[in-house]
Amino acid sequence: MKRIVFISYFFEPDLSAGSFRNSSLVKVLAPLAAEQNCLVEVYTSTPNRYSSYQAEEALEYERKGSLIINRISTPQIGRGKFRVITAFLAFFLKVLWMVRGKKAELVYATSSKLLSAYMGYIMAVRKKAPLYLDIRDLFALNMDEIIRSGTFKSIVMPVLNHMERKAFGYATHINLISGGFRPLFRSYGQATVTEFTNGIDNMFLTEAGSGVAPQKKDDLKTILYAGNIGEGQGLHKIIPQAAQKLGAGYRFLIYGDGGMRPLLEEGIVALGVRNVEIRDPVPRKELIAAYQAADFLFIHLNNYKAFEKVLPSKIFELSAFSKPMIAGVGGFPGQFIRSEIPHSFVFDPCDADAMVAGIHAFPVDEPIDRTAFVRKYTRDRINQAMAASILQYL
Repeated sequence: MKRIVFISYFFEPDLSAGSFRNSSLVKVLAPLAAEQNCLVEVYTSTPNRYSSYQAEEALEYERKGSLIINRISTPQIGRGKFRVITAFLAFFLKVLWMVRGKKAELVYATSSKLLSAYMGYIMAVRKKAPLYLDIRDLFALNMDEIIRSGTFKSIVMPVLNHMERKAFGYATHINLISGGFRPLFRSYGQATVTEFTNGIDNMFLTEAGSGVAPQKKDDLKTILYAGNIGEGQGLHKIIPQAAQKLGAGYRFLIYGDGGMRPLLEEGIVALGVRNVEIRDPVPRKELIAAYQAADFLFIHLNNYKAFEKVLPSKIFELSAFSKPMIAGVGGFPGQFIRSEIPHSFVFDPCDADAMVAGIHAFPVDEPIDRTAFVRKYTRDRINQAMAASILQYL
């Protein structure tokens, strides 16, 4: 029987963009692969995205017809970057050990974590198999901006760039989650390049408009953020300042966790603001009620050049709700939101004055209709097309 080795560090029931994307893709891919007498064997981690979130119990091994899921337990030592690095290195080594001696007709890997892409490259070379990469983030480019230490940077960046070139240069197929990435991949002419973006999940399509928002007891306007609180989001550079400027008529409600949460909390205390509430991550079904009750839905990326090329999955999630979208993003994601998503406003990242002015000027009484966008970016439609592009290599 043929086999597709499918590498995704995050997978259901964990909370992350990679988990949501790849879990839904596999559900479409596996039955189609079965028609070609092929197994889809997933290698992922046990839930570990947030230490503050306890995911539902997940089996370390599952077999569902043509789908096999191997969830690998990783050490959760410390917090922040050290915790992430040690967990992923353990995952990397365990997966390479587990696949020894197994054949594969195709290797699929996602690149949000560069080592996932590099692991896919090593595996594909050893198995003499095609490599299908899903490029969700530009890891090396991000690290080049985030790493500030000159000596450490001079050691690490050449290694990261080498790993990236090896993986991208070997790949048979490279899918770009954002059109902003395309100019950087012109030199990898050996690969077929596609652009299957993120999309809107069925649960949001069916439930976004099904609930009734609670009746407000006051005129307080809620600005909701849900997701990671990391360096990439830069919330510590915008929320304390914007909350202070907006004052008592507005509040920020944040569902999330991440390495920059302590810094965000410190900024809130330092400015003495009392209109910001941070809650731990919750399952998506619970999050829907919060989206429905909010007045504004907020997304933000740090003011790094690398983030001017990405297309965050959160954009698609928020667009399913008839709520104004506030987006502190630049470059390609800013252009995408302006041209594709009605009833949204975009401002430069980390510019609290622009954010506050946009909130005050937003025509909140206008009806919001995003039917055309939702129809175009339904996750099921995108997954069907992407699964077909994967199976062509069997």
